Amino acid sequence: MVLRKIAPVETAPLERSELPVPEPGPDELRVRVLACGVCHTDIHEIEGDIKVPRLPLIVGHEIVGIVDKLGENVAQPLPGTLVGIPWLARVCGACRFCLKGRENLCENIRFTGFHTDGGYAQFTLVHAGFCYPLPENLPLPNLAPLLCAGVIGYRSLRRAQIQPGDRVGLWGFGASAHICLQVLKYWGCPVAVFTRSPLHQQHARELGADWVGTADEQPPFKLDTGVIFAPAGELVPKALARLERGATLALAGIHMSPVPVLDYDLIYHERQLVSVANSTRQDVTELLQLAEKIPLQTTVTTFPLEGANEALLAVKHSRLNGAAVLMPAGVQS
Repeated sequence: MVLRKIAPVETAPLERSELPVPEPGPDELRVRVLACGVCHTDIHEIEGDIKVPRLPLIVGHEIVGIVDKLGENVAQPLPGTLVGIPWLARVCGACRFCLKGRENLCENIRFTGFHTDGGYAQFTLVHAGFCYPLPENLPLPNLAPLLCAGVIGYRSLRRAQIQPGDRVGLWGFGASAHICLQVLKYWGCPVAVFTRSPLHQQHARELGADWVGTADEQPPFKLDTGVIFAPAGELVPKALARLERGATLALAGIHMSPVPVLDYDLIYHERQLVSVANSTRQDVTELLQLAEKIPLQTTVTTFPLEGANEALLAVKHSRLNGAAVLMPAGVQS
C-alpha cells in the first residue's frame, strides 16, 4: 500500500501496488511481513504533519515477520526466525550522541517506514542489528503494537521518571496508553486516565485504571507524574495543573499542536516538562522482556493489508480500542 502524494487519510491516499520483491543488500535482511501495526505517526507522515524525505513511500513501523533472506555479511537471525522491526532503523554509532549512549538522538538517524520502506507490504528490508526476536507463543497481531506503541510508551514512562507506587496521569488512551496502564499497574501505581471518548474510558476501566474522566475533570488525588499521548498541545496546561510539586510531565508524541502560553505557576515548584524522541535498541529489548514477564495483553482490531486506508481512518477518529493491525493476505493470526 503505497503513499504517492500527501493527503488527508479521509481521501484514501494509499494505493494498492504490485512491486518487485526487494533484495537485501550488504548488512541487510529481508523479512516477510505477517502483521504491521497502524501508528499515529503513519497518519502524521501521510497528511504532511511530518515531512517525509521521499515519495513514493511505504509507511509502517510496527512490523512482525519471518526472516526470509540474508544479505551479504549477515549471519543472524537465521531464516525462519520470528522478528519485530520498530521505528528505529539505523544509527551511525559515531556522532556525539551515539558515543554518549543516546542513540535515539543520533545526528544521522534513520527510521522504518520513513527513510526506508516499511511494513504496509508483504516484504520489507531491515538493517542487521535493528530487528528483534519475538516470543512465538503470542498471536501475531498482538505483538505488533509492542514495537512502537509499547516501546515509545515505555520510554515515556522512563522519561517521566516514574517510580513504583507513584500516582500517574495518562492523557489520551489509545495504543500506547493501554499498554502503559498495564505496566504501571504491574509497578503498583495508582493511575488516572483522561480521555473524552466513552469507548476509551470504558477500556481504561476494564484494564484497571483507578480513576477515569476528561481533561477538564479533577481526579481524587494529586499526580506525582504524567504522560500526554494525545497530540494536543492544549492539554499541557491542564495536565500541569493536576501535578504535584516536583512532578515530571512527558510528551510522548512525535508531533503535537501548539502548546499555549503557560503561567509560570504551572511549572514552579520544580515541575518539569520533557519530550520523548524515538527510542533506543535497549528500550525495545527491555519492553519485550517486560511484555513476557507481566505478561502484556494488547487489544487489537485487524484489517487486511488492502484495508490500510480504512484502518488509518479508524485510528485517526478514535473508533476502536487499543491498536489497528494490518494483515497481508494468507497470513493466519
